[in-house]
Amino acid sequence: MTLIRVKGFKIFKDRHGKPRCYHRVTGHKIDLEKTPLGSAEFFSECANIAAIAEARKAQAPKPGTLGGIISAYFETEHFGNLADATKRDYRQCSNFLHPICDTPVSAITTPLVSGIHDKAAGKIGWRRANMVRTFLSQVFRYAIPKGLIDRDYAAGVIPKPRPKDRPYANRPWTVEERAVVLDRAAPHVRVVIALIMNTGLDPSDALKLTRRQIDGNTIWGFRGKTGEEVAIPIGPTLQKALDAAPAHDSVTILATSSGKPWTYNGFSTVWHRFKKKLEADEAVQSGLTLKGLRHTVATTLREAGLEERQIADLLGQKTPAMARHYSRSANLAERNRETMNTLEKENERRSQVVKPFVKTVKP
Repeated sequence: MTLIRVKGFKIFKDRHGKPRCYHRVTGHKIDLEKTPLGSAEFFSECANIAAIAEARKAQAPKPGTLGGIISAYFETEHFGNLADATKRDYRQCSNFLHPICDTPVSAITTPLVSGIHDKAAGKIGWRRANMVRTFLSQVFRYAIPKGLIDRDYAAGVIPKPRPKDRPYANRPWTVEERAVVLDRAAPHVRVVIALIMNTGLDPSDALKLTRRQIDGNTIWGFRGKTGEEVAIPIGPTLQKALDAAPAHDSVTILATSSGKPWTYNGFSTVWHRFKKKLEADEAVQSGLTLKGLRHTVATTLREAGLEERQIADLLGQKTPAMARHYSRSANLAERNRETMNTLEKENERRSQVVKPFVKTVKP
């Protein structure tokens, strides 16, 4: 049998004497039953695989370029430990920068980054432009110790301000809105709203809570975005909502109408449809978001006179000094109990002045 060799391909016989063929770089396997070794179809398949590999190689970030140091950052432990939402945002920033990924590192300057920032603001808005700036700053910071760049050229770029006429995202809910949402929501949706409303948890964290995270009358866990520990005592209002929730066998505290764990996208879809119906009935104002409930808790407690440190403990916000975090973990639940008592009393006081919702009809 004639020995056949193809550059870039590994051709051999396995332990059973059966011929095999793999592309050395990509590991792509050629099916020798469909394209017999040495046939015209075989050589055509080899050529196609080699061409695809070369095209991918050409698209890969080149060393010494912006794309190269971005690729290096994506391999760092820091990026790997980020929350999924942050990773997704940073990938989107990388996609935005792809057209200039071949820019040499030697050509990167603060004025260049400022120009990128300005262009991003015009194309994708001020908030996303600031995200691009933050992303580049992270890339530069982690490239400096590796000798890939000499300094953070994004540090001197001024963030874009929020437009004065733009409403703040995730505004707090009014007392009336909270009442009507709880009144009209389906039971399996109502308990989700009630849990977020009475704990200040991020919606994504609330939906992931498991039964094992409840110890006595306290919810224990870590905030997904920051990794900060949270210890939230369960107040009477929340306990009543949990007791009234539909029974299910899911490992999570919250479940769909079929008793399965919620996904964030799944609940977001249900919430969006429900909210649109309320807006159509003029029962709530526009701009109502699930994360707005977290702002509602913070606003309520701040207006009730609590200190920012107490509110931060409840919401699982990071502190400047991690040592302080470790020293306060032992009595975190007890100190948060006082915070939750304040929230419970303030919510009860405010709800007493809310009149039952009556749909109005425009003349």
